[in-house]
Amino acid sequence: MDAPSVEVSAMAINVTIPEALRWRDVRREEEFELQTLNVRMLPDGSLAAKAYGRPVAGGRGAYVSFPVPDRPELAALVSAAADEAGRRWSSHR
Repeated sequence: MDAPSVEVSAMAINVTIPEALRWRDVRREEEFELQTLNVRMLPDGSLAAKAYGRPVAGGRGAYVSFPVPDRPELAALVSAAADEAGRRWSSHR
């Protein structure tokens, strides 16, 4: 029996941003600390990432996405996370 044809549109991983690499940004006059990245591998093999954070003031604020700044240490984190995800995917059961 032949395997079905499968079209994967994207693969995604969530990555915790180490405290030393976290940053803050403002949305709608509220300050957020960016704590996680969502990294997607697109069909062409390129990576796209968004950062997510919580309000610095606390409370039940929305979990809001932000662009990832163009910083070498963040690019290295995205690349290392993709490499680790690839290693794990390749050994799935």
